[in-house]
Amino acid sequence: MSGETNLKALLKTMSPKLNDGDYVYCTVTTLNNIDTKEIISLFKEEEGWTVIVNKELADKLGLNYTYVAVWITLTIHSSLEAVGLTAAFATALGNEGISCNVVAAYYHDHIFVAKEDAEKAMMALRKLSN
Repeated sequence: MSGETNLKALLKTMSPKLNDGDYVYCTVTTLNNIDTKEIISLFKEEEGWTVIVNKELADKLGLNYTYVAVWITLTIHSSLEAVGLTAAFATALGNEGISCNVVAAYYHDHIFVAKEDAEKAMMALRKLSN
């Protein structure tokens, strides 16, 4: 199943879901001390590994972070080939003064916004969907 590509359908049915918890971006040079089952997202960069994990885990492991976010999942199965979805929700959030960090996974798009912007972001996304 390849997912939805029609932008109008994506926007109408994206159904944003606010996941429980607080999440942080950390950078590490090794994954040896982190149980990979606990990692929300992982990306290898030249400087090291970027991991997105629950804030409680980062605190427990003594990992440094500077940004505490909430995690919003767009529950529509969007195709990786869909055009315009990221631009549409990033613009809607930007118009509200909300920074967003996006992870496009196989089934869904995931948006991380500052914890203090959670409700405002959900309202902006629901408005975009209507």
